[in-house]
Amino acid sequence: MGKLAFVFPGQGSQYAGMGKDLYARMVEVREVFDTADEFLHVPLSRLCFEGPEEDLRLTVNTQPALLTVSVACLRALEKNGIKPDVAAGHSVGEYSALVAAGAVSFRTALKLVQIRAQLMHDAANRNPGVMTAIIGLNADEVLGICMHASDIGVVDVANYNSPEQVVISGEPNAVEVAEKYAKEAGAKRIVRLNVSGAFHSRLMSPAVERLAIELNHTSFDEATIPVVANATAEYVRKPDEIRDALVRQLAGSVRWTESIQRMVADGVDRFVEVGPGKVLSGLIKRIVKDVEVTNVGDIQSLEEFLARQAWT
Repeated sequence: MGKLAFVFPGQGSQYAGMGKDLYARMVEVREVFDTADEFLHVPLSRLCFEGPEEDLRLTVNTQPALLTVSVACLRALEKNGIKPDVAAGHSVGEYSALVAAGAVSFRTALKLVQIRAQLMHDAANRNPGVMTAIIGLNADEVLGICMHASDIGVVDVANYNSPEQVVISGEPNAVEVAEKYAKEAGAKRIVRLNVSGAFHSRLMSPAVERLAIELNHTSFDEATIPVVANATAEYVRKPDEIRDALVRQLAGSVRWTESIQRMVADGVDRFVEVGPGKVLSGLIKRIVKDVEVTNVGDIQSLEEFLARQAWT
C-alpha cells in the first residue's frame, strides 16, 4: 500500500451547517469549536452551523471558519487512529495542513488566519479586483493570455487548479480583457467567481509585508510530516521554509496541479479531503488517475471512510 495524503480546502468550500453533526457527536470536535469561539471572541461555531451564507462568505469569517472545521475533521480522524504521511492545503487550507503536520498549534493557526483574512480584506478594499475560472485551456495558454492582457492592468494566474482549470485574478478591466482573449482561444467555460477581491495576485501585495512581520514573530516547530507548499509545490518542514512559503502564497499562484502530481510521484495513492465540501476531491480526480480519493467532512463521510479502512 502506498502513502496517505490529507488535503485541506480553501475558500469556496464553506457552507452553512458545516461541522454541526460532528460537534454533536464528538468531544474532540467540540473542543476545537469551543477553542475557536473563545479565542476569536465571536460565535464562530454558530456561524458555521447556522450561517447566514452571506456572512459566512465574508473573507474575515470564511478563513477562520474553514480552518476550524478542517481541524475539527482532522481531530475526528486522529481520534480513530488515522494519520497522514504527507499533507497539503489549498490557499488558507495550507494552515490546516501545518496543524496536521504539528508545525503550529491550532490556536496559533487561528491567530495567523484571522490576521491573514483581515489583511486580505484590507488589500481588496485598497485595490479592488475580481477572479475568473478559465476552463478548457492549459496553464501555458492562460499564462500567455494574462501576459497579453497585462497591457491593460494587473492580471495574474491565481490558481493552477487542474490541467484544464486555471483561475486568474486582477484588476476588473484587465481580467475582462483576459476573459475575452480566453473565449477567442477556445475556452470551454469562463466563470466569474463570487469573491471579494483579487486573491493570489499582485493586488494583495500590500498585505505581504505585514503578514511577513507577523510570521517572523510566530514560533513554528519542525513539521513531523512533509507539507507541500502552494507557492512552489515543494516540501517544507523547517520553520524558516514554512514562513517563506506562507508569505509567498499570499500574492502568488497556488500550484495545486503540481502539488498533487508531486505527491503521487513520491508514492501517494490515497487522498483524503479533510474538511467541508468536495472541491479538492473533484480537482484531484482531474489531475491524476488510479488513486483513491475521498472526503471526510461530516459524520456520514467519516463513518464511510472508517468502514472502508476496516476492510483494507
